[in-house]
Amino acid sequence: MSWIVLVIAALFEVVWAIGLKYSEGFSRPWPTVGTIGAMVISVILLAVASRQLPIGTAYAVWTGIGAVGAVIAGIVLFKDPATPMRLACVGLVLAGIVGLKLTSP
Repeated sequence: MSWIVLVIAALFEVVWAIGLKYSEGFSRPWPTVGTIGAMVISVILLAVASRQLPIGTAYAVWTGIGAVGAVIAGIVLFKDPATPMRLACVGLVLAGIVGLKLTSP
């Protein structure tokens, strides 16, 4: 169950990362409220997941999923470049996340 909570926390991290773009430096009220709400939910769920998971693993997986999700969302929503090297690096982050999952209790 902790892994599911952690993945949900990481998905909220993607939401707030994308929300930062839409809030335009916290100058737009509603995107700012949504971004801050997603930040709070994300950190609370990370804290809940870290009760059962090693904190180093939980934090690395949380940030890794958030980073990969933000890159993918940037490509899809904001036309960020999807070069082979960028995608290969995202693949390396994913490999690290899988490795941490496979070697954690």
